Amino acid sequence: MSTPIRISVIGAGSAQFSLGLVKDICLTASLSGSLINFMDINPERLDMIHKLGQRYAKELGTDLRFESTTDLRESLQDADFVINTASASPHGKQADSREVAAQYGYYHGGGVGTGGFANLDLMLGVARTMEEICPDAWLIQSGNPVYQGCTLMTRETSIKVCGLCHGHYGVYGIARVLGLTDESKITWQAPGLNHNIWLTHFFYDGQEAYPLLDEWIEREGEKYWNNHIAERTHDIQMSRGTIHQYRMFGLMPIGDTPRQVGWWYHTDIETKMHWFGQPWGGPDTHLARPLFVKNLEKRIEEMTRLANDPKASLVESLGGEKTREQQVPIIDGLVNDNEGQFQVNVPNYGALAGVPDDVVVEVPAVVNKKGIQPLRVEPLPEKIMYTQILPEWLEMERNLLAYHTGDRSLLLWEALQAGQTNSYDQAVAAFEGLMGMAGNETSNDYYQWETGQEMLLEKVKK
Repeated sequence: MSTPIRISVIGAGSAQFSLGLVKDICLTASLSGSLINFMDINPERLDMIHKLGQRYAKELGTDLRFESTTDLRESLQDADFVINTASASPHGKQADSREVAAQYGYYHGGGVGTGGFANLDLMLGVARTMEEICPDAWLIQSGNPVYQGCTLMTRETSIKVCGLCHGHYGVYGIARVLGLTDESKITWQAPGLNHNIWLTHFFYDGQEAYPLLDEWIEREGEKYWNNHIAERTHDIQMSRGTIHQYRMFGLMPIGDTPRQVGWWYHTDIETKMHWFGQPWGGPDTHLARPLFVKNLEKRIEEMTRLANDPKASLVESLGGEKTREQQVPIIDGLVNDNEGQFQVNVPNYGALAGVPDDVVVEVPAVVNKKGIQPLRVEPLPEKIMYTQILPEWLEMERNLLAYHTGDRSLLLWEALQAGQTNSYDQAVAAFEGLMGMAGNETSNDYYQWETGQEMLLEKVKK
């Protein structure tokens, strides 16, 4: 027995999400008869994903319908679920920002930014439009910044929001290196904030697996760090830097977490090579990021080629197995009561001790027809709370306060606090350089100095 629903996919031309979403829905019989509406502001990408979706479903003999539009309101009409993958900060603009920051002595951005106004405004705009058009729909936020954006949307609107990320799959990266090959035997928990999660529970076949990790570090760590050549830009889960953070804080940081912890790991390419290995020094370097973007572009090119080749077998080219993505299983659980446990980003409400209720946390949750029910996890160690979780919470609150008030000095504060900042003048010059970039006109106009604050710029060296 299937339950047809309507799903709106915002930013459907994404190289990473939409095709996998189509595959997962096609392979989920209980959602047969559903309609997927693709929305994107890029007509070419929109046409490509629409063609692929139709043909893939046809090859599998799946009863799915597809629509596409460049109009947000049209896409949201009668939606039961909205999956937002859109970004207002394309990779080209991000690269330009890093180049500007580099002119003032900041390597790969160096922690100097402009507050993320465009993406926060995009997310809140989607949620507020949903309140008008499909107020009962679930919003599954699948694009960054998940932590800040989901906290903003759940505070400012009545929409049910669930944020998702890939980072927790880093647990299986640990297991592979340790030789724990049967993923069905792995039991774990890694709560925290998005991109700031920590492995509190790690078992294999019912046995504590942390001792296996400690043994690997002692016997194999140096050999691995000296000889391991990453095949993916984001392959840092067992790097020297990640293990150093484990030794410093007492729990393994998972997924994207090692990228966020400590400015001292990220000051220059030599330092990053030491901590995060060859050949790129982790994903956040001038070597890795262009390759990552190039691979995304190649994926789009291949998807476009397949879409325009009517003789190509999509099932043969793209596979007939479900992805690891959580969007469709969560939808299936909510709609058809096919219960499962997932890693989600939802308002805290007591799930993680020490974090305010209205802050979005990343925790395990049971999903069924009753809803998304976060599990109350054991408190994180005080060291991690005081050095990682609470400081990031305060940074998020400052960022949202700046978004609400337009106070430019709050953004300058973040630049002044960045680890690579050596002087007041350096931070101000870099910050103003970023705000003055092409494409940042809206942010530059929105964020203003409060009365009398212009004096903050008076002593900056020209």
